[in-house]
Amino acid sequence: MAHRQIRGRILYTSKKPEILDKKRGEEHFIFVHHENGRRTLTAHCEIYEPEPVVIRDVVHSFDAANRPLDAFVRLTVGGSFMGAGFFRMSGETIECESYGPAIGRVSQTFDTEGPYAWFGTHPLSADAFNTLNFDRSEGPAKRRMRSFLSSLDHRGASPPMISTHHIFLKYIGDEEITVAAGTFQTRHFQFVGESEDPEGHPPYDLWVTADDDSILVLAQVTGYMKTHYELIELERD
Repeated sequence: MAHRQIRGRILYTSKKPEILDKKRGEEHFIFVHHENGRRTLTAHCEIYEPEPVVIRDVVHSFDAANRPLDAFVRLTVGGSFMGAGFFRMSGETIECESYGPAIGRVSQTFDTEGPYAWFGTHPLSADAFNTLNFDRSEGPAKRRMRSFLSSLDHRGASPPMISTHHIFLKYIGDEEITVAAGTFQTRHFQFVGESEDPEGHPPYDLWVTADDDSILVLAQVTGYMKTHYELIELERD
């Protein structure tokens, strides 16, 4: 085959004392690495806790330089359809065509007003891949990253639309990590909100494979979320 595939599964568990280590969801992902260097991620995500249950299906494509090309996001929340949206990135423009019962039909064209780090669609596998856009040439560092998202909700559980966002991403260093899927050489990153606002996203640590595949191996979110994510299955062609 001219293309290559990576397939995996991530287990979501809780670190809240009352439901410690209980399963709270999972994510199945497939990366297709095309012959021309482009990549397409397909991710199916299910979040059971906290209720209502969120089911998210994402198809997200990147060019050979890891920049976003297009994305499709479809959401079901509490058993009901919440919305579906298609996003296209071209030059300094992001376009969106979205529909949801609460928003009707929405068309957006957004001028990015310059470069940005990534477009976030909320799968853990996509977050891990986006860390490839962090410049590690000077070693451990913390940088303010400008990005766009399909939802500002912490679980991505709102109708897909274009949102702009700034966050700090810190590269902490390289570590060897052992999880259910095996032992991996990883890069350790941490996402931190812009402020100490209690409504902001709590610190989010993730360890990704130390290669150009940048696969999520382990992730932890502290604060009110108290969540844990672990790679439990992995196949690479």
